Amino acid sequence: MAGEDPLISGMAGRYAGALFELALADKAVDAVRADLETFDAMVAGSPDLTRLVRSPVFGADEQLKALSAILDKAGIKGLAGNFLRVIAANRRLFAVRDMIRGYRALVARHKGEVSAQVTVAEKLSDKNLDALKGALKGITGGKDIDLNVNVDPAIIGGLIVKVGSRMVDSSLRTKLNAIKFAMKEAR
Repeated sequence: MAGEDPLISGMAGRYAGALFELALADKAVDAVRADLETFDAMVAGSPDLTRLVRSPVFGADEQLKALSAILDKAGIKGLAGNFLRVIAANRRLFAVRDMIRGYRALVARHKGEVSAQVTVAEKLSDKNLDALKGALKGITGGKDIDLNVNVDPAIIGGLIVKVGSRMVDSSLRTKLNAIKFAMKEAR
């Protein structure tokens, strides 16, 4: 199943597919998704945790011990907690964010949702988030939208929206770079 979809192929896709099948059998798809989202946000928000996850310097035992303490403190238990411990023991923790992305895609497909990646310069208000979901829902033919919003101040302003294979970059950074390039060409 995971090997057939290019978005979730490779090693990360196989792990995501296996986790999805287990979660589906346990009727815990949403619970696992919530726990993985929590862990993904923790990794994104902590340079130290990112280092633990990505660095080959740490051995499997060190990663597993540190990860277990982090998971216990965060309250991530059950299938998601066991999954994260298994990938740490198997020295695959470096790919955990790709596995989470693959799991998200499998859940979205299962629920008939469309996944959208949105990058903004600053956190969106609930009103703007709802307006964005509404606009994306209109573009996707009324399908529910699974919105993954990343905040990146480097884009200065505007949005970068990716839905499936389509991407729209209306960030101020891209527009300024285009003007800079045009000015160089005009010389």
